[in-house]
Amino acid sequence: VQLVESGGGLVQPGGSLRLSCAASGSIFSINGMGWYRQAPGKQRELVAMVSSGGTTTYADSVKGRFTISRDNAKNTVYLQMDSLKPEDTAVYYCNADRVIETVTPLFRRDINDVWGQGTQVTVSS
Repeated sequence: VQLVESGGGLVQPGGSLRLSCAASGSIFSINGMGWYRQAPGKQRELVAMVSSGGTTTYADSVKGRFTISRDNAKNTVYLQMDSLKPEDTAVYYCNADRVIETVTPLFRRDINDVWGQGTQVTVSS
């Protein structure tokens, strides 16, 4: 199972970006999917998460500016980032907290805490 992010880049303050993260492999189901970020010299922090049923959670710092969504049929999660600020600059990582993988028609296994490789978001004028 792999998570591949896309959509990062350089944007001016006040601008927008949309991140995507697609999960690939023999996936039966995915529990929660979310986005974390890590700025230089800081710990990785939760940005937003969405459950398989659509319940969302946001960090206080991004509430009202970022929107997380997912397409279960495509095993993809999105992060729409609006009104970006320089302090949003970080490497953004996609996470799936529990993936059920189909190994054989009669056997599935749980894979916990799957991470993408990260995508850089830079907010600067």
